[in-house]
Amino acid sequence: MSLIPSMFGGRRNNILDPFSMDIWDPFSSFSSSALSNTSNNETSAFANARIDWKETPEAHIFKADLPGLKKEEVKVEVEEDRVLQLSGERSREHEEKNDKWHRMERSSGKFVRRFRLPDNAKMDQIKASMENGVLTVTVPKEEQKKPQVKAIDISG
Repeated sequence: MSLIPSMFGGRRNNILDPFSMDIWDPFSSFSSSALSNTSNNETSAFANARIDWKETPEAHIFKADLPGLKKEEVKVEVEEDRVLQLSGERSREHEEKNDKWHRMERSSGKFVRRFRLPDNAKMDQIKASMENGVLTVTVPKEEQKKPQVKAIDISG
């Protein structure tokens, strides 16, 4: 049995693959609720939309590859418990009576990806844009307060 995470192949419901969870919360320890992987029959292979999450000193930035989707077909939502939800749907191509399909490999269906945001996320300033099939969601971060150091005079 291999201990290599599923990002290198295999099933996507591996405990070592944080993107396979219903909500990925890298900011808390693994708990039974965080590991619950609910399956939704309405989702398809398109549910595996590839998403990058990077953190800069100023923000958390999510980039999702959603080729062929228009911004009207994608939703970006934030739930009360600091969960960012990206969702959308790609419809199947309309079949005409005289069409003869030789191969159908492009996936269609709904996708939903959820991420628990850290405490330093500015929830009211989230911005999203979509260009050339790439959705970019920027979540600004609160400024880290540096501890104030006060010198104390030493009496003699």
